[in-house]
Amino acid sequence: MHYSTAGMAIMWRVSDAILSLNIVNAPLIATMSGISIALVLYLLIRRPTVRWVLTASIGAVSGALIGALTILLTVNVLNLFGTRLSPIVDTWIILTFAAVAVAVVNLWLSRWWRKVIAAVSILVFVLTGTLGVNAAFGLDKTVAAFLGVTNEKPLDLGAPSTADPGIDPNTPLYESWKAPADLPATGSLGTVDIPNSASGFVARTALAYVPPAGLVASKPKLPVIIQLNGQPGSPGLDDPKAILDKMAAADNGLGPIVVNPDQLGDDSKDPLCLDTSMGNVETYIMKDVVPWVKSHFAVSDDPKDWTVLGFSNGGMCAAYFGAKYPEVFGNVVDLSGDEYQGVDDRSTLSRVFGGDQAAYEAVWPKTIMSKTKYPDSVGVFAVGANDSEALPGVKRTYDAAVAAGITATYTEIPDSSHDNVALDGGLTRGYEVLYPRWGLTKPSS
Repeated sequence: MHYSTAGMAIMWRVSDAILSLNIVNAPLIATMSGISIALVLYLLIRRPTVRWVLTASIGAVSGALIGALTILLTVNVLNLFGTRLSPIVDTWIILTFAAVAVAVVNLWLSRWWRKVIAAVSILVFVLTGTLGVNAAFGLDKTVAAFLGVTNEKPLDLGAPSTADPGIDPNTPLYESWKAPADLPATGSLGTVDIPNSASGFVARTALAYVPPAGLVASKPKLPVIIQLNGQPGSPGLDDPKAILDKMAAADNGLGPIVVNPDQLGDDSKDPLCLDTSMGNVETYIMKDVVPWVKSHFAVSDDPKDWTVLGFSNGGMCAAYFGAKYPEVFGNVVDLSGDEYQGVDDRSTLSRVFGGDQAAYEAVWPKTIMSKTKYPDSVGVFAVGANDSEALPGVKRTYDAAVAAGITATYTEIPDSSHDNVALDGGLTRGYEVLYPRWGLTKPSS
């Protein structure tokens, strides 16, 4: 029994190490690329007969053309990604198809060991290409994130959190908060279990980040960010944690509580952040998630301290919730968000709204903004400067926010598309705008 338990512990550690493996760092990509290049050279170097040179050339060119055709169909015709791919991604795909084709032509008229190497090479080429494409987007940084699972440990919530009554609520935290000697160096990130008693929506495991100031006994009431991910995607707070930990180090441990619930339930579905036959997502966020956060963390009740933030599909959801519920969310951060629900799915009108165009447009963020008053709302809209698909919609949502009286900013993130650069740049921009509003930093002159 002792050895069995020890063996299980070792297996868990190995499994955790694999799931935690960073798959976007240059060393891994460079290593896999080097192995792939070596295999391609081996597969190409044969007795240079006219027949082989012609076969290898036709194979490589045909593979490259199939790769280009695949890009054309999936991106330009079917629009499966909802955005144009960058030249780097196109290059990875075309080279991967060409390399696989070279391996395939080695399966004929060759010795058995060459066939084995060719078969193994196909797997290596596909894995390398997948890693390269993923690294270009940079949104799934670990094996766990790529597989849509989490290997984070449960967040220790302890007893129900209460704030230090000695902190003056009328004074900005950067003045009233004094960091204790036992302040942790970094915040804490882990999974949280949010019941769905009001909505019944079956969500995947949520995550939460607590800054250093929220981990001590005498804690201040902190602002809240409800963060929503893109589709496909699953809850993940690695990027926010890295940025917020760095900011906390300069702000006496202060930062927002960030809760990342799952608004999809399934990568393959988009419930539109509404209450529909696909699930009661709106009720889940507003009547399950929001009350749960208030009851489990020491947080402010002031709407100006509550933010809904999202990327891509989550950006649209953020705009929707921020537009419809200004009494809860005084701030909205839309990062590369879709302009409205189902913008890339023409069947949404008939499938969800029974063909009722007016009912459909009534839930669009810009429609809601045009009919709602915002006495004290702030909006941050950011998008990759090269994101030709999302940029026009984000700009129109920003224009609608300004017209509705929301104090809004619009930022195009340089050298980015629908990728991690746009996400990190948008997050940083959002924090820059909101930290002074939350009283975490002194407003700039």
